Amino acid sequence: MSGLNASLGYFLAVVVFAATARTLLLKWPKFSFMMEFASSFMLVACWLELQTIVEVGEWAGGLGMDVTLTMLFDIYGRYSDHAVCTAAIPGYNLWWGFRESHCSCCQVRQHVLGHNLVRRFLQLEATTLPTLLAVLCQFFGAFVALYVAVYYWNLELTDMHMIKNLMARECSTSLMVSLLQGFFTEFVCALSFHLIHLNLQRRSALIQVPLVAVLLTFLSHSARGYTSAYINPSLAYGLTFHCPGFTLAQYALVYWLGPLTGMALALLLYMGHIPRLFARNLFYLQKTRFKVPKGDKGEKKKM
Repeated sequence: MSGLNASLGYFLAVVVFAATARTLLLKWPKFSFMMEFASSFMLVACWLELQTIVEVGEWAGGLGMDVTLTMLFDIYGRYSDHAVCTAAIPGYNLWWGFRESHCSCCQVRQHVLGHNLVRRFLQLEATTLPTLLAVLCQFFGAFVALYVAVYYWNLELTDMHMIKNLMARECSTSLMVSLLQGFFTEFVCALSFHLIHLNLQRRSALIQVPLVAVLLTFLSHSARGYTSAYINPSLAYGLTFHCPGFTLAQYALVYWLGPLTGMALALLLYMGHIPRLFARNLFYLQKTRFKVPKGDKGEKKKM
């Protein structure tokens, strides 16, 4: 249990750091895009430790699949809850998300995740510069999380982390299939996630957070033997891009272009068009909100 206690302490430290950074950034709304750094750092740092439990914990620490799935759900749940709070800041932008809320953090009715900025940009709800800055912050957060995780493993607090430290130099890639299969897996998972997420956007945060956490946990576990269904480009960058086996362009094709294509198709199916690219609705007829009285039509014809 010492390995599990060390991991729980690590998770707690990461969550406290992210929450503290978010609290400090609340005082400077102009720099609210930097909250993407805190969110991305928390998600990637926790995921890296979860990978350690999956790869080593079962035979070095006695930690089974039940522990892994519970921690995965908890990570996504905390990340989703963190995103709900950051959505309450006016002018704040996320990776593929929804419109801004001007209510307090405890009254937020829209759930947003770090992989929703591009969707928000395509919906004309975010401008170019804030979107780019938020994306850069996400990738920087992933990079810092990887550096912190490696430093933590070097401490070798338990046998599990000592073995992980020896394995870190030759990590195994999460892409366990061909490029075409990997692209299709990320595409389908992103399409499914965004379609469900779009339909949940008007639900209460109390409903959204657990449902999204369950959905992401299910997708990740189901695609474990393929790509792990990261969906989030910055998450994939922090977890597997540094591993040998594929080039940067090949990783980008699967983990960046695949989710982006799935997200764009989900937005097209949900709205009937992509506002940033074209205004014409291809699938759904837009009904007018106000009906003209029949008497007025008759008078116009007589005239």
